[in-house]
Amino acid sequence: MDIFREFTFEAAHRLPNVPDGHKCARLHGHSYRVVVEVSGEVDPVAGWVMDFGDLKAAVKPVIAELDHYYLNEIPGLENPTSEILARWLWARLVDALPLSTITVRETCTSGCTYRGE
Repeated sequence: MDIFREFTFEAAHRLPNVPDGHKCARLHGHSYRVVVEVSGEVDPVAGWVMDFGDLKAAVKPVIAELDHYYLNEIPGLENPTSEILARWLWARLVDALPLSTITVRETCTSGCTYRGE
């Protein structure tokens, strides 16, 4: 079974590797939404896959590394596309959580879902 929790953060970035004249080459910001989904068996006693509070406790410090920062200055996010950001988040959370997917939305209509390698 899968459960998820959604997180939000605000950040600025620019995409340095897009073609000349592309609007995303300019500095701009997003109100990011991140959905972290984990998989597991439902504990027969507790009745859940994991406590949502434990999921939040694992993810919040990682989100805090991004919130109100310029993403391009964070190691590993020099080209901070949604795809690269999803992989970056996965790498920081995979040892702490039984991840199934991470979804990064940079607008209400655009984003990506990463399921690991």
